[in-house]
Amino acid sequence: MGLFRKKPLDSVSASEGEIHGGHTLGRHLSVRDLTFFGIAAIIGAGSFSSMGQACFSGGPGVVLLFVLCGIACGFTALCYAEFAARVPASGSAYTYAYVSFGELFAWIIGWALLMEYSIGNIYVAFSWSGYFTNLLEGLGLHLPEWLTTNYRSASKAFAEGTAGEGLTAWNSAPMVGGLRIIFDLPAVMINALITWLVYTGVKESRNASNAMVIVKLAIIALVVVVGAFYVDIANWTPFMPNGFGGVMAGVSAVFFAYIGFDAVSTLAEESKDPQRDLPRGMIWSLVICTIVYILLALVLTGMVSWSQLGVSDPLAEVFALRGVKWMLFIVSIAAVVAMTSVMLVFQLGQPRIWMSMSRDGLLPKKFASIHPKYKTPGFSTIVTGLVVGLPIFFTDESFILDFTSIGTLFAFVLVCGGVLVLPQRAKTAGRFHLPHINSRWTAPAMLLVVIAIVAYGVPSYFPGLLAIDVEHAAQQIPQLVFWPITVLVVVLAHLKNWSLIPVLGLLSCCYLLTGMAVSNWFWFAVWLVIGLACYFAYGYRHSKLASSRP
Repeated sequence: MGLFRKKPLDSVSASEGEIHGGHTLGRHLSVRDLTFFGIAAIIGAGSFSSMGQACFSGGPGVVLLFVLCGIACGFTALCYAEFAARVPASGSAYTYAYVSFGELFAWIIGWALLMEYSIGNIYVAFSWSGYFTNLLEGLGLHLPEWLTTNYRSASKAFAEGTAGEGLTAWNSAPMVGGLRIIFDLPAVMINALITWLVYTGVKESRNASNAMVIVKLAIIALVVVVGAFYVDIANWTPFMPNGFGGVMAGVSAVFFAYIGFDAVSTLAEESKDPQRDLPRGMIWSLVICTIVYILLALVLTGMVSWSQLGVSDPLAEVFALRGVKWMLFIVSIAAVVAMTSVMLVFQLGQPRIWMSMSRDGLLPKKFASIHPKYKTPGFSTIVTGLVVGLPIFFTDESFILDFTSIGTLFAFVLVCGGVLVLPQRAKTAGRFHLPHINSRWTAPAMLLVVIAIVAYGVPSYFPGLLAIDVEHAAQQIPQLVFWPITVLVVVLAHLKNWSLIPVLGLLSCCYLLTGMAVSNWFWFAVWLVIGLACYFAYGYRHSKLASSRP
């Protein structure tokens, strides 16, 4: 069927390194560069902003969620690594879905990744602005509130009469033709700067990214060491003040802290040896960042009570509460550097996905154009800058955070599932090879063990799940969907001798999806409908696979 036409795996050769056709980009990136790009993408707004809300929801027990997300991302990273070794081409999960599930799923993944890379950068830009403004304040410089607040937040503050920066911005903003001029100037400016840097070349971006990674890791190490001296073990009790449900309520925030390692896979065409270096870069960056996050979460929840962490700048807040004011300036510098590097990597990734989709005919040819001087996808880079920059004027952080996380998890589910349908291959020297651990009996055994642990540890879980409560239906429905999917996957794993690692990656990502609210699913569905409309209006008819059919 035309909707599920696939890119053949044998169309990729080690010499060409590009499945989509078109002019290739310059190969400049080593495994160290790729690892640094991964760290640059992962450690940013998650550690300096969204982590506070996760700690507020889950208390010290949020470290369990970081471990769970780290494991889920670890399994997913191994699946990405397997695809990267087989398909050393730009496009990330979009390309991987194209060779495993077919064109329709590839388009859906490409559309979902737009949320991760471009729309996710809107949240990062807002967070960057907050820390940058604090940094300016520390230097004695003050920007008016109407130039540091987004319009939606200010309007909401005025409507609800909520005191704070938003209301001040609304009341003090200048007016032009009856319209209040309120926008986040630092967020707009950093997006423009990053777009220019990415446009001018990957070598320049690499050098900037590597420098920023070194700086932020050094400062984070200082934060952990200094914070450890102020940890009060009593703050870790109770460990889960809001129960495990409170821990899971932080899924969006915690998972947002992890997204970005997959951005490494978009740089395949610019890697010196993608089949060897891409897997290593993804895995190393994920391991390093998981350790960093666990240490930061322990320090945060140990320095102050979890109930004081529901803020947008948790690292600065804990040092302010403990009176360590000299650390505030250092934390602000670290946050600005960290979030700049995140935006840099995300805006490197999105244009390369659009470039790959354009080469396949799913987007207009202009998206695949390569700048003759800089050897970058110039047009796609500019469009990405606009996609990030324009919504900064009319949206806010909370909506973007949940929206981005659900799209990324959905992409991860399809990547793990895609590995399961690929044929087994022999080991090749110099390439990553995902170990095949037969799940014929291990998957069913693990499922039984999990059910037994849940039934024993939380006796009310399964009876409560089956007893539909209208008031809590929003939380029950995702769980009711998850368990049948789990059983189906385990049965198929038994019948088809599937490999255990992608099975665990698939199920762990599905479980994390159960933590998303119904409103998240609604907006994600709306986003997919818009994407499908675009596909059938243009991509389906212009696809190169469509034109190559007999």
